[in-house]
Amino acid sequence: MPPKGRSPKSPKPAAEPQNAREPGRASKLSEEERALWDSVTRNTEPLRKRPHKTTPKTPAESEDTKPTPAKPRVRTPVPVIATPVRKAKPAPPTLGHGDIADLDKRSAERMRRGQLPIEATLDLHGHSQDAARRELAEFLARAQGAGKRCVIIVTGKGDIARGSGVLRTQVPRWLNEAENRARVLAFDYAQPRHGGLGALYVLLRKTREPR
Repeated sequence: MPPKGRSPKSPKPAAEPQNAREPGRASKLSEEERALWDSVTRNTEPLRKRPHKTTPKTPAESEDTKPTPAKPRVRTPVPVIATPVRKAKPAPPTLGHGDIADLDKRSAERMRRGQLPIEATLDLHGHSQDAARRELAEFLARAQGAGKRCVIIVTGKGDIARGSGVLRTQVPRWLNEAENRARVLAFDYAQPRHGGLGALYVLLRKTREPR
């Protein structure tokens, strides 16, 4: 037993071998361990890194990753409707006194002789040119609309040498204007009993007659 008043001494720890690892320091190998390690590593080949295998993408996945090309805009052509070209009707020939281009000879002869019944009369005495021209167009339209065929236009003889026979010169021209010409078949100087050179027989087209 230890003497009284003294605590027993704790046994000293056994000394660690010199080749034991210390934290923070590399371990030391003995010559036998080193020779053994060299013999092991001499016949050992290092492992090769395996290439990373990538899973091939399916066609659908590949197409998804590609940008979708924009579809070109297709313009719908506008249908072209061919419009039939209508041939313009030739303008009727200019009428002169006694011309019968659209009239049969028998009717023309009766008109010239004053044998057709006179159904209406227009007297242009005292009218200015503008007023006479307007009155003539309105008179012909009313007469044709009423179904009349032969009418008389009184112009007066006047004195052409002195410039007083203006209406006698202008009325035949106005009768050939498009609006009036479409209604007139023929005209000629009247017989003396109807005014002679100071009046005109005017034969109108029938309302239903094609122009």
